[in-house]
Amino acid sequence: MRTRILADLSADAYCRAAAFLAAQDEDWARHIAAIGPCRHESRPGREPYEALVRAVVYQQLHAKAAEAILGRLLSLYPGDTFPAPRQLLASDPEQQRACGLSNAKLAAVRGIAQAAEEGIVPSLVQALAMTDDTLIERLVSLRGVGRWTVEMFLIYSLERSDILPVGDLGVREGYRRLKGLDKAPAPKQMQEIGRAWSPHRTVAAWYLWRLPVSTGTTAPMPGQRR
Repeated sequence: MRTRILADLSADAYCRAAAFLAAQDEDWARHIAAIGPCRHESRPGREPYEALVRAVVYQQLHAKAAEAILGRLLSLYPGDTFPAPRQLLASDPEQQRACGLSNAKLAAVRGIAQAAEEGIVPSLVQALAMTDDTLIERLVSLRGVGRWTVEMFLIYSLERSDILPVGDLGVREGYRRLKGLDKAPAPKQMQEIGRAWSPHRTVAAWYLWRLPVSTGTTAPMPGQRR
């Protein structure tokens, strides 16, 4: 079972992780040498409720479009950095929909707020004390929140160091290019392959997202799902 990490995200910790991965084989060593030190940047401090709402808004959208929608949504709550769950639920759904949210995303956002009110979505303090697997199992029960969304929350909000999002197209395509494969591994294959990179799978994902792309191909954005 994957457990929560100690909050050691120092440059030394990244160096140790990179050295561990580089020792896997020549392909890893060459790639890490070409990319240089890991510069993964987390965004700690957000409550899980807020992080999940933001993640749902950004799903399947370019960053600029998502930022515009989120900005319009937040403008409904002047004076607040981010609306509390009760505020969001008390708002007119039609006004929220007019911000650019699809019906499905609006239902997901309001569902997350309701789950936060009911204690299903934990507080940040509670989440920090929970294991990765427990958080995944609890949060994927929410509408519009899949495993990938929770894994991004674990990586960027909770600073977990041993997360490999095997459903992420960028991770699997990165490994395909790292090894010169004709076809990217399936998620289950990627999960088995990635076991060797524990306890540094978050840093492994960061490096896989940065594999160079062959001429004539289109690169999946880091964190893109499939």
